[in-house]
Order: sequence, then C-alpha cells, then structure tokens
Amino acid sequence: MKIIFLHGLGQTAQDWNEVVKQLSCFDTDCLELFSLNEKDITYSSILSKLENKYADTTEPLVICGLSLGAILALDYTIRHKDKVSSLILMGVQYKVPSLLIDFQNFIFRCMPQKVFKNMGISKNSMIKLSHSMRSLDFTPKLKEIICPVTIICGEKDHANKKASIQLNTMLPQSKLYIIPNAGHEINKCAPKALSSILNHEKLVSL
Repeated sequence: MKIIFLHGLGQTAQDWNEVVKQLSCFDTDCLELFSLNEKDITYSSILSKLENKYADTTEPLVICGLSLGAILALDYTIRHKDKVSSLILMGVQYKVPSLLIDFQNFIFRCMPQKVFKNMGISKNSMIKLSHSMRSLDFTPKLKEIICPVTIICGEKDHANKKASIQLNTMLPQSKLYIIPNAGHEINKCAPKALSSILNHEKLVSL
C-alpha cells in the first residue's frame, strides 16, 4: 500500500518530512505539485499531473492532503474511486469559498515576489492557481466517495474547521479529529500529533 502526500498552497513536498519520519510506513510519495519551471499552473493542470502519475498504478492508494492537497485528494477520489483505499483530508473545503479565495489573492498581491520562490512558484502563477479554484464545489458528488475518510483539522484553523465538521456529517464512513492548539498547517505545527493519528488509525502500514 502506498501513501501519497499532497501539500498545501504555499508549501512544498519537504513540509511532510517530519510527519513521514514518524510513520510506520516506508512506501510514501511526497509530491511537488508545482515548480518555477511551469508556465501555466492551474488547478486543472495539477489534477491532470496527479492523474497521469498514477494512471498505471494497480496497488491501493492512501491519499493524504492538506488544504489545496486535500481538495485535490477529494477530487481525485471522486474521479478514481477504484484506486483509493482510504482518504485523509486536512484543512479541507469541499466547496471553495470565493470570498476566501479573493481575500487570499489580495494578500498574495501585497507580498514580494521573492517570498514565492521558496514555494517553487511565481507570484503570478500563485494568483492564477488560486483563482482557478474559485468555483470548485464537490457537494453533489460526495456520495460517490465509498472509501474510509479521516478528516483532521487544527483547533485554531478557524477558516476550515466548520467545513471539516460539516463534511464529517455528510460522509457516513468518515471520522473527525480536531488537533488541540494546532493551526492550519498541521504537517508543520503538529507533525507528531498528526503522525500519531495516522499510525493509530492504521491508515498507513508496512
């Protein structure tokens, strides 16, 4: 069984390192979702890249995503339910709030270009990517998810906690964990608590 880690907007694959170190699983993929070399980065292009990478995979996949990564994981599972054995969603929105995207892009526009280089994406590409997610809404297709789902949210992640609780009520096969004192980037601020949940739930195994 392979576990795939999908990072959030403003992160890189390296942000999963502390979590992966503490897992009882050796078969992991921490994907870089975008790079400075890409000229046209949109939500659809990243999803297509994810689909192409695992197109020929026959082993069961566990997909663990944070924020943008959680949205991608949700979308991929709806499209390829036969490939996904379990789903782990952190700081997730199943219906992306357009006002949140607009506010986020306002913040991005105020940030200097050099800040984005460490994320592996240009400022303009980040704004374009964020805007391309503005109308995403998976509500009508949530019933198509048949695998076990673990929903995890930081106690202080006020922007996403309500959606996490709502999603848990909409998926009968889901479990919800709220990590005390943690914010949005759980993989960075609470890697030990996160890996403990994953190991305890036997979501990852040798």
